Amino acid sequence: MNIQSFTSKLLESAVDEFSKLPGIGKKTALRLVLHLLNQDKEDVTHFGETIIKLRNEIKHCKSCNTISDTDICNICSDKSRDESVICVVENARDVMSIENTHQFNGIYHVLGGIISPMDGIGPNDLKIDSLHNKIEQGIAKELILALSTTMEGDTTNFYLYKKFKGFDVKITTLARGVAIGDELEYADEITLGRSIVNRTLFESSI
Repeated sequence: MNIQSFTSKLLESAVDEFSKLPGIGKKTALRLVLHLLNQDKEDVTHFGETIIKLRNEIKHCKSCNTISDTDICNICSDKSRDESVICVVENARDVMSIENTHQFNGIYHVLGGIISPMDGIGPNDLKIDSLHNKIEQGIAKELILALSTTMEGDTTNFYLYKKFKGFDVKITTLARGVAIGDELEYADEITLGRSIVNRTLFESSI
């Protein structure tokens, strides 16, 4: 869509911003912007203020690194959770996916990514040191490696296994109900739940 297609610079600017979102092309961005223009000003103002408040006030849990409204998220602060079982995931979306299965009662550790040399992401770019501290303190009895079954996910799983196999901690991984090459957020809840319940020792998957 070229610049001549727009009758308003304000419209063009808004479309450009929306099209920066993942999976949103120019046509979809235009449809979204026109939809907003058809809403009451109060609703659009509330929409904008909500996004600004989200960006300014959102926190990352100081314990597990997931997205939270408070310094310690509601999962880590829940005394009924088993803090000896730590599920290692890539991002906050994976936490939400696993929570939706209602099959896990431990706590999480969000790495904030996975090892990907092609993207210039190495171990030092991930939240691994804080996980190391938890294991070194003897809090964790089991470490569930729940990263996506992609090449990058498997590489990160293997790196963590090599790093922590010398500690007194059981290292497991999701059962292969999650297909090879799948990302956790796209796995259905039943399949993902079964993969957690039927998790296996990581060394048996090598």
